[in-house]
Amino acid sequence: MYKLVGTITGEVGLHEFDFIVADEVRRNEYVKVWNEADGWILGRVVSIVEAEKKTATAEIIGYKDERGFLMQPKNTFSRDVKVFKADQTFIMDTLGLKSAGINLGMLEGRGDIPVYLRKEELIQKHCSILAKTGSGKSYTAGVLIEELLEKNAPLLIIDPHGEYITLKYENRSEEERKQMEKFGISPKGYATKVVVYTPANFSINPAADKLFRIDGINLSVNELYDLFPLSDAQLGVLYQSINEIKAEKEFYTIEDIIKKVSESKSSAKWRIIHFLEKIRETGILSDSPTRIEDLVKVGEASIIDMKGAEPKLQQLIVYRICKEVFESRKMGKIPPFMLVIEEAHNFCPERGFEKAISSNILRTIASEGRKFGLGLLVISQRPARVDKNVISQCNTQIILRVTNPNDIRALSRGLEFMSSEMEEEIKRIPQGVALLSSPSIEMPILVDVRVRRSEHGGRAVAMEGVERKEKIEVESKKKECNAREEVGRRSMFARLLFE
Repeated sequence: MYKLVGTITGEVGLHEFDFIVADEVRRNEYVKVWNEADGWILGRVVSIVEAEKKTATAEIIGYKDERGFLMQPKNTFSRDVKVFKADQTFIMDTLGLKSAGINLGMLEGRGDIPVYLRKEELIQKHCSILAKTGSGKSYTAGVLIEELLEKNAPLLIIDPHGEYITLKYENRSEEERKQMEKFGISPKGYATKVVVYTPANFSINPAADKLFRIDGINLSVNELYDLFPLSDAQLGVLYQSINEIKAEKEFYTIEDIIKKVSESKSSAKWRIIHFLEKIRETGILSDSPTRIEDLVKVGEASIIDMKGAEPKLQQLIVYRICKEVFESRKMGKIPPFMLVIEEAHNFCPERGFEKAISSNILRTIASEGRKFGLGLLVISQRPARVDKNVISQCNTQIILRVTNPNDIRALSRGLEFMSSEMEEEIKRIPQGVALLSSPSIEMPILVDVRVRRSEHGGRAVAMEGVERKEKIEVESKKKECNAREEVGRRSMFARLLFE
């Protein structure tokens, strides 16, 4: 028996209708109305007015025809037609919601309908998470990462601020633990599946598991040119120096290049030496570089925790990683995987804002990566500052609250489904709710994002207990012994890198 919630009255159009509320109804709740020509039509309550008679306005979503296409009714509804609460099966069938996959949360307004995304869609067709600061973008990203780890999908996470290391630990929030039953989950840490790399050293990042290093042996002119701009005169000095080194030895380091360049009689050598020394001082180059095959493994998430690294060095690291994983994936050396880029506006900024050495390779991955099973998860609190070509290549969009006019305009220009109604919607999305657009779902929907199984990095400082501190201190002491020699001979990350 269907539950009656009202009767159509007042304004009736092809896209929405008003009804007098006869029973309790909430905003974002789904309703259905019978139409003689088309059968049951699905709608969503978008506003409620408390007056002499309580009225509500519902947008018309439509119905599925015999081909399975979502259609709009051909005629307007008649007044006095009854409005009923939509049942679970009808909502799921009409919206195209799946019954399994990557669990993002619950359909807003219906706590009994889970929202799933297809793992293959995320990895093959890219995804973006966009929101203003503090609206939950990193939290939502953590939910997706947990789900992908549960499916044993390989993940490589670019983490500028060290937010994702807490994936290792189970969620300790009492408030969120109470909500877990509603989402059918329980607290869980992923320590056995997460490996944290630091481009610095263990004294700077004691919680890291391994050092991240770039191959510093036999650097070519092209590789060095990728790292910093050179004039024709400087290129000439570098070519001559490296060719002379190659004639003398089979293997050479950046020290050899600096020494040989310093022997040049050209005045162009000084700027080259300056750049080379700044790169050397970071300690990022090594004769034992991190292998891409170690970074991308089935069932594991590798986190590049760049906390403490200068912005230019972060861009350099992202550039080198992206370049190598793209080539490795094309050659089949690593499995299909998801590349997570947090603070994406720093690594693929929109033209006109700033430049980043990592921009071009990320644009290439956005446009071509799906052909090779290389998926992107792009995360940013400044949609207007992210390259619009990268955003537009993301087939799945997860948008939390956005209020900045420039960011809203950028979303409207870059996303096909955005309308003036959607612009107003994302301004007032409540905390914990996201607007989701996905190829497998018939239309954008609001999702009550599920709570995380693991701890959220945004509150790590407040929640970090004695037990955690003791664990990190023990790990730190072990690693400090191995790192002492390195720390002694290398300075902290160069503050003037590439200035």
